[in-house]
Amino acid sequence: MLDFNTVTEFSHTYCISICAFLVPANLLATLLTGILTGLNRSRWQIGASAVVASLCAAAMIFHVFTWFAIGVVMAPTYILLLLGITCLVINSWAVGHPASMRQLIKIAGSAVKERIRVFRSTKAELMRQ
Repeated sequence: MLDFNTVTEFSHTYCISICAFLVPANLLATLLTGILTGLNRSRWQIGASAVVASLCAAAMIFHVFTWFAIGVVMAPTYILLLLGITCLVINSWAVGHPASMRQLIKIAGSAVKERIRVFRSTKAELMRQ
């Protein structure tokens, strides 16, 4: 059985290493869930990606709570907590209602494509002058 004090001590001793792994893992795993949702992949693939991403987010939240338990209240702890919660919400959304997420991704993709088209046409005009 895991001893809470041992886990907390490990979390505090290796904080930089834990965060150096969990921050990119959270971002990449959640991005993958969004990409799979946007590509209209099967619910199984989206769910598997969301589970992995949610485990990373839960680990981040637990790591932050170990710091709150000893009274460390600083901006990085709140930022990491917000990152973990945001990733959990996005992954829950992808599993719970992928159609609305897919629609938002499609709208955002169209807006980005339009901005790129305008930028390219403006750049072409400036080059002709």
